[in-house]
Amino acid sequence: MTILPELDEAVRVIRQQIPMLPGVGVVLGSGLGGWADELSDVVKVPYATIPGMPRPAVEGHAGFLCAGRVGDVPVACLQGRAHLYEGHPLARVVFGVRVLARLGCRAVLLTNAAGGINHGFAAGDLMLIVDHLNLMGTNPLVGPNDDALGKRFPDMTYAHDPRLLALARAAARDAGVALREGVYAGLLGPTYETPAEIRMLRTLGADAVGMSTVPEIIALRHMGVPAAAVSCVTNLAAGLTQRELDHKEVEETARQARARFTALLSAWVRRAGAELAAGSAAS
Repeated sequence: MTILPELDEAVRVIRQQIPMLPGVGVVLGSGLGGWADELSDVVKVPYATIPGMPRPAVEGHAGFLCAGRVGDVPVACLQGRAHLYEGHPLARVVFGVRVLARLGCRAVLLTNAAGGINHGFAAGDLMLIVDHLNLMGTNPLVGPNDDALGKRFPDMTYAHDPRLLALARAAARDAGVALREGVYAGLLGPTYETPAEIRMLRTLGADAVGMSTVPEIIALRHMGVPAAAVSCVTNLAAGLTQRELDHKEVEETARQARARFTALLSAWVRRAGAELAAGSAAS
């Protein structure tokens, strides 16, 4: 069964309320939603009014689709996301990024809060995700393939788009923000990991761990939309400190990193938008 009619109905409802055709999509993770409030000419569409859109129930995820501008770049932004651990079917978890793609976004930049595994990381660091490990035990493409969205067996070699990664590095230089790089492990949650699981993840090559992003990257790759992601390392993972982990710490660290995160993401959006505009002019 195709989800295209539902996606297109969601897009129809959104387009009745937003004044521009977005070129860049953005997904804002835990504690990072404030960036959307700084968009120029921002219009907010509540998820509750968008057909098929799941509503996040986690603190720090506001639940609005925001449309506005960063400089001259038209943006559609998900201010909060649904998670698999909330009980949503995986097709619903990725519904939001599929909507961004159907709205016309030709690149999607994702963000999340993550636990740091790499011994060289500190709380508050920003990490460009250069690859991921899908350890959620499932995949958003399980089930009959919808050929109208993408092919059955998408290649994942460049799931984290090399050009968008290069633009993120350039944006970090623009903004004067230190940007680490690493591999993100996506786990189901909602529990934080045990110290033994963190040791396992480090052995597997993970530098940070979280409970989102991986399904969205896969869905966007399936649709042929370039995507890339940045993590805000909001805490060191289990066993790396003597403290127990707490979601309030995640939100507080994200708040403290807000100025650097905002500067990086805004510069990244500007560069991605300029690249898309140049590509359109050339064609």
